Amino acid sequence: MRDIDKWDPEDDSFWRQNGEKIANRNLWISISSLFCGFSVWMYWGVITVQMLNLGFYFSYEQLFSLIAIAGFSGATLRIPSSFFIQLCGGRYTIFFTTALLIIPAIGTGVALQDKNTSLWVFQLMALLSGIGGGNFTSSMSNISFFFPKKRQGLALGLNAGLSNFGVTAMQLIVPLVMSSAVFGGEPLQLINASGTLLGKLPEGSDTYIQNASYIWLLFLVPIIFLCWFGMTDINSKDVSPYLASPLKAFSLISLMLLISFFWAAWGLWLILPAHANGADIDIPKEIVLIFVILATLFCLKSLPGTVNRSLSKQYTIFNNKHTWVMGIIYTMTFGSFIGFAAAFPFAIKVIFGYQHIMVDGVMTHTTVNTNGPSALMYAWMGAFIGALIRPLGGWLGDQFGGAFVTQACCIVMVLSTLGASHYMQLAFHSANPEEYFLEFFSLFLILFSATGIANGSTFKTIAVVFPKEQAGHVLSWTSAIAAYGAFYIPSVLGEQISATTPEAALISFTIFYTVCLFINWWFYLRKEGEFYNP
Repeated sequence: MRDIDKWDPEDDSFWRQNGEKIANRNLWISISSLFCGFSVWMYWGVITVQMLNLGFYFSYEQLFSLIAIAGFSGATLRIPSSFFIQLCGGRYTIFFTTALLIIPAIGTGVALQDKNTSLWVFQLMALLSGIGGGNFTSSMSNISFFFPKKRQGLALGLNAGLSNFGVTAMQLIVPLVMSSAVFGGEPLQLINASGTLLGKLPEGSDTYIQNASYIWLLFLVPIIFLCWFGMTDINSKDVSPYLASPLKAFSLISLMLLISFFWAAWGLWLILPAHANGADIDIPKEIVLIFVILATLFCLKSLPGTVNRSLSKQYTIFNNKHTWVMGIIYTMTFGSFIGFAAAFPFAIKVIFGYQHIMVDGVMTHTTVNTNGPSALMYAWMGAFIGALIRPLGGWLGDQFGGAFVTQACCIVMVLSTLGASHYMQLAFHSANPEEYFLEFFSLFLILFSATGIANGSTFKTIAVVFPKEQAGHVLSWTSAIAAYGAFYIPSVLGEQISATTPEAALISFTIFYTVCLFINWWFYLRKEGEFYNP
C-alpha cells in the first residue's frame, strides 16, 4: 500500500487491522534512512582527524571549517525539510533525500584519495553532506502522522533516538573500515599513529581513508529501494493534500534545497576567514546566521502556488513567542549534543595528541604526543551516551515535569562545561596533556548525558506549551535552529584553538547555558508564569 487516501490511526479497529503494520514498516525504514543521514552528515569529525594523521596540508582551522560547513548546511536544509511532507508526501521525500546522499558519499571518497585535493573540493562535499542533517525534520514530521497520539511519543523517540546512533556507529565503523582495502584503491600512509576501538595503528600503516564515505553506499543503496517499495504516502488533507507526481515532487524538493544551499553557502562565505576560502569580513557569525535563516524563510515563502499556501499556514507558529523561547532552549540541548559530537574527535586529537612545549621561547603545539589517547578510540562514547539516555529524559519529564528536568540538566551542563574548560586549559599548556585526559573526558561524558536527558525533557515542555496543531511544526522548527550547534560549536572551538585559548570556547558556552537556565525558569518554572510546568 504505497498510497493511502484515508488514514485514521485513532480508530482502534483501523489501527489493529491495517494501520499498525503499515506504520511500523514506515517507522523502521525511516529510522534506517535517518541513521545513514546522520552518519554522512557527521563523518567529517572523524575524517578530519585522519586527514591530520595522514599529513593533509591543511591547518587546524581549515579542518575545523569542514566540520562547521557540514553543520551549517545541515541546519539550514532542515528549514525547507520541515515542509516537504505536506507538499511532496513522505514516501517521495524520504526516497529522494536519501538517494541524494549518494552524491557526497561518492564525491568525498574520490577527493580523499589524493592529499593534493584542493580545500574547496572538501568544502563542497561538506556542504552537500548537510543533506543528511536536513532529513531529520521531514522524517520526524512524516512519522508523527502514522501513529495515534498515545503512541507518538514512543514512535518519535525511536525515530530520533535510534537514528542518532548513526553518529556513534559512524565513529566506530569508519576507523575500522579505513584500516583495510574494502573498496580497493591506493592506500595512504599514516605519519602519526591512529586508532580504532580495537587498538592503535602505528605510524607508517596503510590507511584507506576513502572508505570513510564509500562504506555508507553499502547501506544507502538497499535503503533507497526499501524507501520506494516499502514506504507509504498518505494522500489526505491533513497530511499531504498537495501530493503530485514523483517528478514534480522531486523537482520541488530540489528547488527548495537549492534555495537553502545558496543561502548556506553565502553565509559561510561571509563567516569563514580568507585562508578557508571565505570573505574574511569582520561580521559576527550570529548576525550572519540570523540573516541566513530569515532569507531562507523569505525565499521559500515567495514560491508561488501550493508552496506559498502551505507555508503561510505553517508560518503562524512564529506569532507565538514561545516558539522562539523553545528554539533557544532546544538549541541548548540538541544543539550542544550534535555540536560536541561533531567536534569531540578532532578536539581530543588537537589537545591531547600533541605536546604543548616551549621552543626558543615560543609555546608550540605541533610536537606529536606519543603517549596521547587515540581520539578514534574514545570519541564515540560521548555521542553513544547522549543518544542512549535520550528516552530517559522524556520519561523523567512525564514523572517530574519537562521544565524541571531541563533546569536540573542545565545546571549540570554549566558545571561540567566549566570544569572541562579548566582541564582543557591545563592540557593545552602542558608537555604531558594526557595527565588531564581522564578528568576532561569524564566531564564531557557527564555533559553529553545532560544534553541527552534535557533533549528528551524538552519534548514534554513543547507538548504542554503548544496546541496540538502547532506542536509538530514547532518541533520541526526548533530542531532546525538547534542543528546550527553542529556549525557553531566546531567553528568557535576551531577559532579558539587557533588563538591558543580553547578554554575560552567552553567558557562562552557556559555563559549561554547560564542564560538558558534563567530563560527556562522565567517562562516555565515560575508559578506566576504563563506556562508553569514543574
